[in-house]
Amino acid sequence: MNLKVNLGENSYPIYIEKGALNRLSSLIKTDLKAEKIAIISDENVYGIYGENIKTSLEEVGYKVESIVLPPGEKTKSFNTLPRIYNDLLEFKLTRSDLIIALGGGVIGDLAGFVASTFLRGVPFIQVPTSLLAQVDSSVGGKVGVDLEKGKNLVGSFYHPRMVVIDPDVLNTLSDRFLRDGLAEVIKYGCIKDKNLFEKLKNLKDEEDLMNNIESIIFTCCDIKRRVVEEDEKDTGERMLLNFGHTLGHAIEQYYNYEKYSHGEGVAIGMYEIMKVAAKKSLVNYNVSEEIREMLIKYRLPYSLESENKNQLIEAIKLDKKFLNNALNLILLKGIGESYIYKTKDDFFESL
Repeated sequence: MNLKVNLGENSYPIYIEKGALNRLSSLIKTDLKAEKIAIISDENVYGIYGENIKTSLEEVGYKVESIVLPPGEKTKSFNTLPRIYNDLLEFKLTRSDLIIALGGGVIGDLAGFVASTFLRGVPFIQVPTSLLAQVDSSVGGKVGVDLEKGKNLVGSFYHPRMVVIDPDVLNTLSDRFLRDGLAEVIKYGCIKDKNLFEKLKNLKDEEDLMNNIESIIFTCCDIKRRVVEEDEKDTGERMLLNFGHTLGHAIEQYYNYEKYSHGEGVAIGMYEIMKVAAKKSLVNYNVSEEIREMLIKYRLPYSLESENKNQLIEAIKLDKKFLNNALNLILLKGIGESYIYKTKDDFFESL
């Protein structure tokens, strides 16, 4: 299953195929030119896949350097950048070489940001190893790092030269992080594809889910491909992809990225935002309940506990979606029908 993101000179293929990691060196050799390749990964992912990938690349003639980082959101910060830049300088990587982002969303965002800034731009490819990264963050060219005051506040739009998705790697994910990615899959059903939402509702168990995972990944990537082609720089249609994220990012930050994963924050954000919107008669209460039931089915959190509401609202004010003193929230008319609702931060006072 292959797709192509059509963005003129920034176009790139998405390869979705079980066992694709085994073909990575031949895909690179066929589509890209480079002498040196730097693999940026984290300790968990590199420990499983890194050395095999490094060896296969060396066998076809590349000089390869591995930069292996601690796992987790805290790695995606400015403090990590000097170490990576210095390693790339020592490796003498040039603008005609290549960076591979091998990992989940944190590594994809971080390595992509490094690629966009080192020597003013080095080609890179995304090799996402988490479900969340496979269905969402590896496609679309958003790269960046976090600041203490919020997620992804520094970044750029910098597209990969290709995305290589191997659903087989999901077999090594913990149950929690498989469900972390399912929150983003549910999001796609909510905003754009009622059939996907119904498919998720009707899957019997985890075995049934994994038997259908390749087509689910394809559907999500295809939705994102179409949205990005329509609105590359996130000024209109692409904002719909942020459903649940405004509150989700604030929750992640409030707990210092320790209590909730990204997908768990988004899951809570999707339901809580729709619940508040239903109280304000902006949406149908039944839609928020459908979302809640779906989150329960996939054992995802859906409600806030005892968060400090004022601090959450302050975090929301720093969100990139807060423009010209207005907050662009994503709401649903129904499952599969999303729209942008302009409001103020006081929207959340009834959380």
